[in-house]
Parts: sequence; C-alpha cells; structure tokens
Amino acid sequence: MTTSPTDGRLLKGELRRQELIEATLQVVAREGVAGVSHRAVAREANQPATAAAYYFKSIDDLLTAALTVCMDQDTERMRRLAESADGSPEGLTALAELLANVMGGPGRLLAEYELYLLAARRPELRTSTRRWLEALAGYALRYTDDPVRVQTFTSVVDGLLLQGLLTDTPPTAAEFEAVLRHVLL
Repeated sequence: MTTSPTDGRLLKGELRRQELIEATLQVVAREGVAGVSHRAVAREANQPATAAAYYFKSIDDLLTAALTVCMDQDTERMRRLAESADGSPEGLTALAELLANVMGGPGRLLAEYELYLLAARRPELRTSTRRWLEALAGYALRYTDDPVRVQTFTSVVDGLLLQGLLTDTPPTAAEFEAVLRHVLL
C-alpha cells in the first residue's frame, strides 16, 4: 500500500499543532491566560513566530484547543477508572492515587484550572468541561445512585484539586482517599 505525499505533511502539521497546544499549557501554567499570545506560544514550542497564528487564527481558538485537549484527556482517564471501579474501596484507592499523582506536578493542573475557570466567562468553552463533570459523575455512579451524593462527589474532587493548588503541601493519596471514602462509602 502506498501513501499520499500529503500524508507526511498532514502528520507534520498535526504534530506542530499538538506542540503548540502543549506550549500553550506551559505558558498558561507559568504566566496565566493573560500571558498567552501567538508569539509567546510559538517561542515556547520552538516554532517560527508565525506558526501559532497559522494553526490557530485567534487566541480564543488556541485557548479553546488547549482546554479541549486537557478536558478530553482527563475525561478519558476518569472513564477508564470508572470502568474498572466496582463500588469497592479499592476503586477509591486508585482514584486517590491518580489525584495525588496529578498534584505531584502542579504546573499542568494549574494551567487546566486557569482554562477551566475561563469557561465560566465563555459559555462556548463549557462543552469540554461538561464532559469532564459527566465523567466524574459516571465514576460516582459506580458507588451510588443518590444524585446528591454524586453532585457532592464531583464538587469535592474539583474542590480538593483546587485547594491542593493553594497549599504548600498538596494532599497525599491517603488524604484524598479518606475524603473520597467519606463521600461515597
């Protein structure tokens, strides 16, 4: 089977696009959403100054892409955890370990929350944040069908992660697990 000569160009373009999205997350983690410009993102990605503007016509397009990638990755991770959760305490241990791991390198989490909060001001960004909240709720449904407990769980996870960013010593897996057990078991 032969491939079209454009396949390589398309692949290279997609790789550049992904590098720009990752660079956006790094800029947001370091400088906040206000620090994002086409030039700053291209520089962070070690690409030509015009690259970000070529792939993303506006800063909003760039921020939307970065938020969507983050939320899609987080959603997929949560869905996989939910599939393996059987309502037992061991499933909560796996989630607590994941949360502690995410807190271990807070730069990306900080960028995600900056973008996540941007969705509060921009309704067009809420589709991907809604998928994340639905994935959290899907996980909780493995433990309870009580809608109040499901809502409490989604709020607690978001709150724990946000609070973890505000402390000098983020919660440990054991601390996360204690709270999760209290909410779901």
